[in-house]
Amino acid sequence: PAHIRLLLDCAQICETSADFMIRGSDLHTETCRACSEVCERCAEDCARMADDAEMRACVDVCRRCAESCRQMAGVGVGAR
Repeated sequence: PAHIRLLLDCAQICETSADFMIRGSDLHTETCRACSEVCERCAEDCARMADDAEMRACVDVCRRCAESCRQMAGVGVGAR
């Protein structure tokens, strides 16, 4: 249940961040900062199940999203 909840949290914050950016919200850096954290946690959780191809794909996508969000939030590259 905790893993599914984290996947849902990740999907929701990604959607919210995209919406803030599309609308040109001045607060998009805040949602991107939160998104980077959630995506990184999701990647770490999926990595625990790396014997599954879908979970390996999840790790890759979540890490790329986390990195992109860190850049948009103005957080140092590779920082957490």
